[in-house]
Amino acid sequence: MPELMLDDDDDDDDKKNTNMPNVKKAAGKRGPPKRKLAEEFPPGEVFTDLLKKDWKLGSVIGKGGFGCLYLADVNSSKSVTSDAPYVIKVEPSDNGPLFTELSFYMRAAKPEIIKKWISSHKLKYLGVPKYWGSGLHQKNGKSYRFMVMDRFGKDLQKIFEERGKHFTRKTVLQLGLRILDVLEYVHEHEYVHADIKASNLLLGYKAPHQVYLVDYGLAFRYCPDGNHKDYKENPKRCHDGTLEFTSIDAHKGVAPSRRGDLEILGYCMICWLSGKLPWQDNLKDPNYVRDSKIRYTDNINELMAECFPGKDKPGELARYMEKVMALTYTEKPPYQELREIFLQGLKTIGEKDDGILDLEVSENGDVPAKPALKTKRKLPAASGPATTDEDDAETDDMKEIKKRKRASPSKTNVH
Repeated sequence: MPELMLDDDDDDDDKKNTNMPNVKKAAGKRGPPKRKLAEEFPPGEVFTDLLKKDWKLGSVIGKGGFGCLYLADVNSSKSVTSDAPYVIKVEPSDNGPLFTELSFYMRAAKPEIIKKWISSHKLKYLGVPKYWGSGLHQKNGKSYRFMVMDRFGKDLQKIFEERGKHFTRKTVLQLGLRILDVLEYVHEHEYVHADIKASNLLLGYKAPHQVYLVDYGLAFRYCPDGNHKDYKENPKRCHDGTLEFTSIDAHKGVAPSRRGDLEILGYCMICWLSGKLPWQDNLKDPNYVRDSKIRYTDNINELMAECFPGKDKPGELARYMEKVMALTYTEKPPYQELREIFLQGLKTIGEKDDGILDLEVSENGDVPAKPALKTKRKLPAASGPATTDEDDAETDDMKEIKKRKRASPSKTNVH
């Protein structure tokens, strides 16, 4: 497969840190390589993928350091309209991130593979974008790499900010469930994402209650052919990912792993519910952020108290973080146990996993979602368990966590 032959060593210098906000290049650290900007192609330009299928470009809907994102459709005599079902990502062929994404998509995101997984795991959908084609496009003596994907709607970061940087507890837990589905799929196909965050989570274009994890520019093949990469700290690769949410392993320059993805998800969920993380005002100091996360590793209670100073603490997020922080580098996560923690959290607030996200969406013709409502806490019936409200349940949660920590043997090489 010329020019797009997949390389087992996807962790090479193709993936530099391109997503670290508010961080200037530090002395002794390598900055992102200079990238060539993609030429902007006119609507109607036809790209031919590796299987000789033609795709027609529409208008540009996004620009960035990687290149451009266009509306697209299969080639025909008609122009590409504003309701086109596909997008094409284009960047100069010698840029790295899109090549890294293609490595993942071509191995693990083909429609038939995703469809089979959804069926075998009895899911309603899987939030992994489908890969429809890719190739090289030549123009004016220059070469451009492109990839065809499904079109999506609004990203969660925009919605989060519009809502005053707060999602409801029900929404946060349901997002956690859907992202766990995605991460289990990605991990079982030998990859980790390494950059989970709200701006990389997009709602379905015609299905605003579905959420998709996108941007696999930092995706890493952690277990090629079933052989897990070794734990090895690399000072030259410290702090890869998005600094606010990235894992402790990434802060130390260790290659991404499954536990790292789950740790990142935990930080995101805490932020979505509380609106903040303890280190968010010090993002110009990567070492401070790293040390803060390490300090909270063995004291999840302190992290929760910092983020949720009132009595109403989400015990399920504490239990989730405790379990994730206990994972070793090569250990397979207990995905179903983690789902059960979130499902129990929904039950605690009198909700269930109904697939309805409490988000208001009205972009690109999407059907508006159910408006966010303040959910009243439902207390258990008198004949139920001895716990009578969430605060008591939280106390029991913390007692159980401390009990497990005292009973468990000391761990080595956790982070």
